Amino acid sequence: MSLTLAFAAILIVALAAGYAGYARARGLRTAGRLHSLPSYHGIHALLWAAIPALLVLAAWTPVQTRLVNQAVMASPEGQALPDFDMQREAIFTEAREIARGEREAGFNPESSALAPRIAEAETRYALAGGLAAVMVALLAGVVAVRRSSVTFRARHGVERWLMGLLIGASLIAILTTLGILLSLMFESLRFFEKVPPASFLFATEWSPQTALRADQAGSSGAFGSVPLFWGTIFIGAIIAMIVAVPLGLMCAIYLTQYAHPRVRSWLKPILEILAGVPTVVYGYFAALTVAPAVRDFGLSIGISNASSESALAAGLVMGIMIIPFISSMADDSIAAVPQAMRDGSLAMGATKSETITKVLLPAALPGVVGGVLLAVSRAIGETMIVVMAAGLAANLTANPFESVTTVTTQIVQLLTGDQEFDSAKTLAAFALGLALFLITLFLNLIALHVVRKYREQYE
Repeated sequence: MSLTLAFAAILIVALAAGYAGYARARGLRTAGRLHSLPSYHGIHALLWAAIPALLVLAAWTPVQTRLVNQAVMASPEGQALPDFDMQREAIFTEAREIARGEREAGFNPESSALAPRIAEAETRYALAGGLAAVMVALLAGVVAVRRSSVTFRARHGVERWLMGLLIGASLIAILTTLGILLSLMFESLRFFEKVPPASFLFATEWSPQTALRADQAGSSGAFGSVPLFWGTIFIGAIIAMIVAVPLGLMCAIYLTQYAHPRVRSWLKPILEILAGVPTVVYGYFAALTVAPAVRDFGLSIGISNASSESALAAGLVMGIMIIPFISSMADDSIAAVPQAMRDGSLAMGATKSETITKVLLPAALPGVVGGVLLAVSRAIGETMIVVMAAGLAANLTANPFESVTTVTTQIVQLLTGDQEFDSAKTLAAFALGLALFLITLFLNLIALHVVRKYREQYE
């Protein structure tokens, strides 16, 4: 019995238990007034039969993998495998693919001999785990159905199950964030054992390639992250925001206050299409159209060092890309302002523009701040546009016509290809990720403070 078949069997048992609970509750109506509707009795029995069995099946999956590996390694074919871990793991991977029918033969001849052992072990342990999960579903379903009575509070039980599922879903997000943070912290600590934190945070030279040379191994300036964070702020939080915030707000104001409903129904979907365009398309547009135009403009105004890869080109295109993030949230926030506030302002003699600037925008500020924050986060995490339009040079410059790079671009460059995770060059990517994570968290806290302050004022 495969895990998929066991999953299907559990669902069938759960549906049968749910129907039995529902039918039993309907039959109990003659004995008195039920505390809960028959549908709650059925859902209660279904949840009791399904969820514990599915948890058993989920817990069995990693145990099964470990048992299969132990059984295969104890076989004569497993004992004949080489001692080198990477080679043995490659043979195991090929053997699993052969056993599951994903390929006919492997590159290593040992994998073909090992595949029958893996298939046999997986079948045996999958059958044991599947039968155990189905038995749990049967027992839990029978117990749940037998608990149905006139006074049984099935509705409360269903609500407790649903509350537990909601809490579990919330914990997944929290634990995922915690796992990301811990993974970054552990690798970053290894990096800071090789490079002093002060050199990483305050040095102005970024050249991780030099750290691979023996005469440069101790160079602290090679991992100075200041140019990277400046490039990230310069492109994503300054140039892109200068483009996106005014245009996004003006689009939202026009669509909510001035546009005819028919025009709004056409323009808003067209504007939101910008958010669905792949970033590589924006990258091509920036590299082939915007960057040459920016270079020619720089040369025309007397900037001799204007580059074909510039922060201005990347920032302009990035600003266009994130306009929908600001306009959509600002649109929803302005539209949610109570009509009484608009009518009161107009009744006091304010013009429409004065009502927008002095009443609607301040009242909608929490949503506008949320949209700007979302746009900044999107811009900070962008990579493709920067690679194609701004280049990879880590320059600490305020000239928008020069080439700069960002943190995310350097992370991709450091982790591309075959890398050794014991070198400072590769571990620097995790330190950059941790610093970017903390900066984003700090911005979120500031935005939450602003939102809370104005929400208390207008609600």
